[in-house]
Amino acid sequence: MTTKQSDPLKALVDIISSQTAVLQSTYAQNNSEFPSLNTPFQPTALEFDPNVTAARNLIIAAATQLIATVQSPIEFVASSMGGVYDTVTLGLMVDINVPEILKEAGTQGLHVDQLASATGVDSSYLSRVLRYLAIRHVFKEVSPDVFTHNRLSSMLTKAKSLKEIKEDPNARFDNAPIAASLHMGSTQILNSSTALISFIKNPKQASAPFNMAYKTSQTMFEWMEKSGNGFEARVFTAAMKVNDENPPEIYTSSIQGNTLKPNDTIVDVGGGRGSVTFALHKAYPKLRYVVQDLDQQIAAAKKFWDEKDAEAIKTGQVQLRVHDFFTPQPIKDAAVYFLCVVIHDWSDEDARKILSNIRPAAGAHSKLVLYEMVAEHITESHASAPYPLLPDYAGAGFLTILDIAMLSFYNGKERTSEEYAKLGRESGWQLEEVKPGKLSALIFTPI
Repeated sequence: MTTKQSDPLKALVDIISSQTAVLQSTYAQNNSEFPSLNTPFQPTALEFDPNVTAARNLIIAAATQLIATVQSPIEFVASSMGGVYDTVTLGLMVDINVPEILKEAGTQGLHVDQLASATGVDSSYLSRVLRYLAIRHVFKEVSPDVFTHNRLSSMLTKAKSLKEIKEDPNARFDNAPIAASLHMGSTQILNSSTALISFIKNPKQASAPFNMAYKTSQTMFEWMEKSGNGFEARVFTAAMKVNDENPPEIYTSSIQGNTLKPNDTIVDVGGGRGSVTFALHKAYPKLRYVVQDLDQQIAAAKKFWDEKDAEAIKTGQVQLRVHDFFTPQPIKDAAVYFLCVVIHDWSDEDARKILSNIRPAAGAHSKLVLYEMVAEHITESHASAPYPLLPDYAGAGFLTILDIAMLSFYNGKERTSEEYAKLGRESGWQLEEVKPGKLSALIFTPI
């Protein structure tokens, strides 16, 4: 149903109504009900159904714009200023293991006095923080000062039991990318953001806001490699595992391994543990792979491959090599060099250095593939949404958060396809194709 453009409120309500009907219909056709906010998250296939995702994105965009439209501007700006407290309160809950305590307590929940006893935090502070979150639909207050999990708060739970966490606190974020990301958000990201205003006003005073906040000339990656920062490096590795949840087709379709010759080489530059290489190796086992990263990441990669596919390492089909991508690429004439969510970590100057270091190693038929989220301008010329939504309504909110986080950490950025093309040309690469998706694949050939 199209609403005349002079009535944006009605149009927004119509989007919410029609797309809610789509959600209800899709779940009904599968003999299930839409998940309740009051129950812990239990993922099903419907959670990732394309129709559900599309309807959900439209509802969220319309509801967000409706709030921005009808709320008093004074109240809206005041609420926005409080966003920092979302970060710190979520970070506190994750840090003192409240999600795990409530999970083990079950649906009846726990009184804040019991939580205080379990965490060592004063109950008067805990009740205020939990109430702050519950009024924002994270956790549920089932009776005065008694809290339990709901659909949103259950996502904060780590992969380990309370007993395991107490036995090895340094490993508490392992295999828990959401909890690890929240910890980083309430520590390194929050600390770095305090220098953001000063940095933007005078970027020449430091490499990035992170350097100002932590009083170091080292990049965050170098800083994590230092003795004494091993826990932060481990949390970072855990947070990056969120990329493991991407569909493997993102990688396999762009590499097109079935068109390559047996034993052609694929180089995973800055590949961390090599989880993308693992997906490629499963799809194309006759190709050879090299995973490159710094010492601590390669150490984590060795553990990962020992568990996942030790034989691939033993036979040499997959190699793990320490390599700094700010130095010349040692693997010559590979069929494909790829970087997965790496380039957004770096400024244009540093990104050019990284890509330029690969170019001399490339052969005439080599390809360079960058897996990144691609930014878009919020203009009518990019319109793809129903009136009156902003054109790039799906995913832009998260991408702009990520963009400011990259700026705070590394002076990095989320780039448009035009910016990636320019970056390629300046580094000796021609952008040939952009395959859109949850992560876009930007495919380059040598100039």
